[in-house]
Amino acid sequence: MEEKKQLSRKEFLKLGAAAGAALTISDLAKPIAAQATVTKPKHRYAMVIDLARCIGCEACTISCKVEHNVPVASPKEMARRIQWTEVYFLKEKGKYPYVNTEIDPRPCMHCENPPCVSVCPVGATYQDKDRGLVLQRYERCIGCRYCTTACPYGARYFNWSKPNYGGKLREAALNPDPHPQIKKRYKGIVEKCTFCVERLDRLEAKAEKESRAIRDEELHNICTCVRTCMGRARHFGDLNDPESTVSKLARSGRAFRLLEELGTNPKVIYLREAGNKA
Repeated sequence: MEEKKQLSRKEFLKLGAAAGAALTISDLAKPIAAQATVTKPKHRYAMVIDLARCIGCEACTISCKVEHNVPVASPKEMARRIQWTEVYFLKEKGKYPYVNTEIDPRPCMHCENPPCVSVCPVGATYQDKDRGLVLQRYERCIGCRYCTTACPYGARYFNWSKPNYGGKLREAALNPDPHPQIKKRYKGIVEKCTFCVERLDRLEAKAEKESRAIRDEELHNICTCVRTCMGRARHFGDLNDPESTVSKLARSGRAFRLLEELGTNPKVIYLREAGNKA
């Protein structure tokens, strides 16, 4: 009877390392194979913001808070406030009384290659492949904040304390089962701009019921921040439609994206102020 060979500890570790390397190579090959089969999404919803028309009124910020039950921050919590769409006031140019302040309105970029999705260990942050939206599963979020670190645009917010909604929750007051993207959140999770996906869902359902395609003009007022923009600086639509307003503006000589060199391919496109080529 043949005697069974006994593996030494060193040989066992060598075999284990080889097996681990083989599994790692196999895992690395999966995304590459998957990328080869990716199909073009049905929609590529995007936003165009004209910096020449933004007046910094912050109506976009306030309306977004009301629409999506974004927590109200106390004076002590201002440094950790949550603002799904935010307006930054940057350096001033010129001398009084002819002073111009650079204004930077910033929602989530809904990147086509979102780094926040790839770093999430539990799939709480995900990309809607049919529409290109980057969304959040609140019930899965474990509060690790990898996504907030990975986002180069500072567009993700962590609930450091129990959210204060300052009254009745929108939709929840009328609907016992509100849209999953705007229902009540809780301490210890991340939230962000959704491009008003709850309104998109309603519009898409309506168009499907009527057996027709979504019209570009129907998308113009989908996002709350677009509807309330006093300067008419914001536009929303589908980049897959070459005749849509956002597609035409995206082809403008004034169009640019933030941090294009990172390869995130954001779907928020800015229009430079007239004469500004920087």
